[in-house]
Order: sequence, then structure tokens, then C-alpha cells
Amino acid sequence: MTAPPQSALSQRPSKALLVGLVLSGVLALLVLAVLLVAGGPVGFGLAALLAVAPLPVLLGAVLSLDRLEPEPKLNLAFAFAWGAGLAVVLGIALTVLGQELFVRAGFGAAVVDDVGAVVLAPVIEEALKGSALLLLLRRRREIDGLTDGIVYASLAGLGFAAVENVGYYLLAFEEEGAGGAVQLFVVRGLIDPLGHPIYTSLIGVGVAYALTRRTAGRYAAIPLGYLGAVFLHGLWNGAATTGSLAWLGLAYLVIMVALIALIAVTVAERRHLVAKMGAYLPGYGQTGLVTEADVTMLSTLPGRKAARKWARRAGLGRAMSDYQQAATELTMLHLRAERQGMDPARFAAERDAYLAAMAHARRW
Repeated sequence: MTAPPQSALSQRPSKALLVGLVLSGVLALLVLAVLLVAGGPVGFGLAALLAVAPLPVLLGAVLSLDRLEPEPKLNLAFAFAWGAGLAVVLGIALTVLGQELFVRAGFGAAVVDDVGAVVLAPVIEEALKGSALLLLLRRRREIDGLTDGIVYASLAGLGFAAVENVGYYLLAFEEEGAGGAVQLFVVRGLIDPLGHPIYTSLIGVGVAYALTRRTAGRYAAIPLGYLGAVFLHGLWNGAATTGSLAWLGLAYLVIMVALIALIAVTVAERRHLVAKMGAYLPGYGQTGLVTEADVTMLSTLPGRKAARKWARRAGLGRAMSDYQQAATELTMLHLRAERQGMDPARFAAERDAYLAAMAHARRW
């Protein structure tokens, strides 16, 4: 039996990702349950509220980077849950274990705390958050560019930060009351809410570069991205331990430069994809599936949004979304073949599947 055309627009859910999602979700809930018991309902409620408050805006900002070719929801949920669950639990356990080794070596409490914050936490936490990207390597078809790596890494970072922040806010509440928790929220939730996503995004860029390029040293991008993430993380933690506004300002400036660079990468990739749509899609004009007006519509986010709005009024919203996705995937297929090479038979099979999906959507 022939698969329906829409099957080209989705992949079969990965059992490994489903297991990872469930396991990480359970661990995140266990951590939150422990914090609830330890801090009481009032303190925990305030801490959880402060931790969750900026999440909708932050998630919306991250997901907006990839509106031209949205990633599968399962993959996105897995990355967030991995950061919130397994990465948090193992991060705490390994950091505490590392600090214990320094205690046994005879170092004082102050030194052990500083080593934990400036060295152990960045090294361990970035490795754990970044491992979500490595686990997605089996789904490499979904990582088509550097933007995809940034999105997945940012979600892992946001998940980690959300659960970690509950603990920090709860600790501040126990020491200084609600005022202390709110004061800390200003720093972690308002001034530097994207710290963890920015750090881990450097790993995401490295993994995505290794997957989407054919240069000889492409896999070196992964350890380089990891080292960059550890450096930024350690820089911020080190500045925070000094209590110096000058050091904090310098660290914040460096992190903001990294954020601007990441945004520039996503903007450049979006423009490149749009340009490639204009180059590849007109070649399918003879099929009757792509017109000049379609290419114009597909090449801009406002055009896509207006087309979906018009289609919804006509009761064809799903068909328009499928058409846009299939046309974008067709363009990405050409890009993968251009960057990495591809077996001609496989290319033809995937191309025909996307064209069939476009035809199925257009017939309405």
C-alpha cells in the first residue's frame, strides 16, 4: 500500500526519544517534588512562579527562529525535557561528587565552592545539556542547518534553567524571604534569562555544522562549540562569585556579543533559504505545483502568514500549511544534496514524495 503524501512531512516517532522524554520528564518532576517538600508550599509556589513566568516569552523567542521550517514537536519536547530532567539530576550529582573530591584533597570550603561554580558546573552542565544534541544525531535529517542546532540547544538550556531557577529562588526565599527571591529573579529571570540557552547554543552550532558541512575538519566544531559554551558559562559564574559589578558587566557584554552572533547566524540562514527557494522552486513550474506567486508567498514570513490566514477563512488552513511545509522541505532537500551530496535514487524518491504532498495540498 502506498503511503499517503502527508507522510513525507513527518517521521515515525523515535522510541529512543520517547523513552528519553518520559525518563527526563519523570526526573524533572521528582526534583520539583523534592524542592516542594524541602521548601514548603509557600516558598516553592513563589519559586516556581518566578521560574515559569518568563518561559512563554523565552520559548516563543527561541521557536520564532525556526518558523520557516519548524522542527518536530517530539524532538523539541525531548530537548527541553532532557535539560529539565536528566541534565539537572546528573549535573547536581556530578558537581557534588567533584566538590567532595576537592574536600578530601584538603581544600577549604570557599575554594571548593568557587571551583564548583567556576569550573565543575560549566564543564559538567554544558556536557550534559549538549548531549541532547548528540542524541538527536540519529535524527540527523531534522538538523538541516545551524539554526536547528541553536533551537534544540536553546530548549535544552531553557529546560535546565527553569528547574535550576526553582532551586535558586527557593534558597533565596529561605535566606532572605520573598524580597530576596524577587531580587534574584531580576538578575536570573530578567537581566540574564538566556544564559543557559546561549552557552549551550554554541554546542548546537558545532553539532549542526558537523552534520551539514563536508569540510575535512567539520567534526572539530563539536569540541570547539563545547569549549566555547564552557568558557561563557564559567565567565559568568566567575564574575558572579567576585561580586564585582565591573566583572559582571564585562561577562554580560561578552555573552550579549555571543547572542548577537547567534541571531546573525539565524538571519543569514533564513535569507539563504529564501534565496534558494527562489533558485530551486521555479524549476518545478512545469509541474503546475509552483507558480511565481507561490514562490513570492513562500519567500517571506508575512507572505506565508497571510496565505495561511486566507486559507483558514476558506476552510483550507491545513492544506496551506502542508503545502508550505512540503515546499520548504523540498528546498531543504536540494540544500542537503548541494552541501553533503546524496544518492540520486534517494534524492529522486524524497523529491517525488514532497511533490506528491504539494499536489495533494493544492488539489483542494
